[in-house]
Amino acid sequence: MNQKLYEQVLSNFFTCDPDAITDIFREFMMALRAEGTLPPSPHMAQNYETAQANPEIHMLPGNLKDARDAVFPFFWGTDSWSSPLHLENVKGPANYASLVGALACLLKNPNLCTDTYSQRSNELEVKAVTALANLLFYHTEDPWGVFTMGGTISNLYGAKIGIERVSPGAMHKGVSGAKIVGIVSDAAHYSNRSVAGWLGIGAEQLHSIPTDAALSMRLDLLAEKLESLHAEGARIAWITATFGTTDGGGIDDIAGIRRVIDDFAQRRGVPPPQLHADAAVGWVLSFLTEYDLEANKLDFSPDLLPLVARARDRAKGLRVADSITIDFHKMGWGHYPGSAFLVNHRQDLRYLSRSVEETPYFAEADGRRDPALFTLECSRPALGPYTVMASLNGIGITGWQLLVARSLDLARDLKGRLEALEYCKVLNLEAIGPSVLWWVLPKGRDAKEIHGRAMDGKLGPAKFAQFGGEIRRLFEKRERSMDPAVDARLSFTTSIGHHPHGLSLPAWKAVFFNPRTDTAVIDRLIYGIEELL
Repeated sequence: MNQKLYEQVLSNFFTCDPDAITDIFREFMMALRAEGTLPPSPHMAQNYETAQANPEIHMLPGNLKDARDAVFPFFWGTDSWSSPLHLENVKGPANYASLVGALACLLKNPNLCTDTYSQRSNELEVKAVTALANLLFYHTEDPWGVFTMGGTISNLYGAKIGIERVSPGAMHKGVSGAKIVGIVSDAAHYSNRSVAGWLGIGAEQLHSIPTDAALSMRLDLLAEKLESLHAEGARIAWITATFGTTDGGGIDDIAGIRRVIDDFAQRRGVPPPQLHADAAVGWVLSFLTEYDLEANKLDFSPDLLPLVARARDRAKGLRVADSITIDFHKMGWGHYPGSAFLVNHRQDLRYLSRSVEETPYFAEADGRRDPALFTLECSRPALGPYTVMASLNGIGITGWQLLVARSLDLARDLKGRLEALEYCKVLNLEAIGPSVLWWVLPKGRDAKEIHGRAMDGKLGPAKFAQFGGEIRRLFEKRERSMDPAVDARLSFTTSIGHHPHGLSLPAWKAVFFNPRTDTAVIDRLIYGIEELL
């Protein structure tokens, strides 16, 4: 062995050199600061063929600067979403308290599978999930949960508990011979179909319930679906309620769904389906639960206070859910992955558990705590609890109330200003959240009248397609003519999740996820729409 070369590797890559590492980190931070002075970066050309044809690995050991050089072009070519002009989707910049947590985690690199591999980092996870569970379930007696690799996996956990409820032993015996189904709303995230497919019941066994104009699941149609599925001999394993749809911020009436479920289960003598809440987007409304509207110490505007009151009321529904998905990397402004799966009652995790004998690799695992015995993943990074606890305690409840209320207020402002224009129609006026969906039609069109005809079933598919084409073409015209230095980047959806008389409603979309976005951005957006026409 070349001992000298070996010592060089140890020195450069396994010996902590704070100066060398912080110098390189400072270079990345300075690049990030420079990016912050620029408008949103355009989508850079991505040459996957070149990347695949040149998967170079250096032959000789180098140093940390070689490591920096290997990734810096791609770092610079990735937008941090720090510009206030980013309104496209449910993504914002990560806050710097989260960065502090992430750095602490990466320096120790714990694996949350067992206490042996993570030590006090597992304790931090318990602290984090309990804090979040108390915030959402509102001081529940015996919550528990784990951080996962993403919201889809968290939804999968909820569905899997439901399968075990209606088909005991399915983890070992499978679900053959039983028709097992799940239920979501028409506006639910598409990943729910993936969950049904990956769990083996099949995406076709996931049934969608139409929504009302507020993008909320219709409870009357849910009750009808439960009865029809039961009559077919199906076992209804889970119902996923959406608390903040990805496009429009629609919120299902979770307390109402609970009543429908319990009534059905009692009358039919069957186990109640798992009531899982996909609150990946909307969970942050829970920060407003204890805001005193009368004292109004944060000086929310009179126009905002009714919206805060509605948010508080809707958040109460989370308390009756069996389990919840949250994504802290969305409106928690944290780093990926920041998803968590929370259960209202710790005992429900027994549906996911395995014995120590089934996990010989973790022979030292303690069934009272070690997540390796009930999680899908054997290797789980600790970024979630580190970034979440750093963010929660760095920003504080009051800080979170300010951030969430600001997003709601900007969305409220844009909705009002768009609705005042004859040729515009806001589609999610009743929804609570940071998203705005709307139509822009040519001047001379009465957007509200056209929308009313669509809602009343007085527009045939062909005529509606004509208007839909105009809405899409005007969006594309704006995309071609916009000034990237001052015009907000919007997105377009082909269906908001509400289908009146079978019509799929397209929409322009703006999402106020960036704390730096202000009313000047809205002023420019309205001006641009008026100039566009």
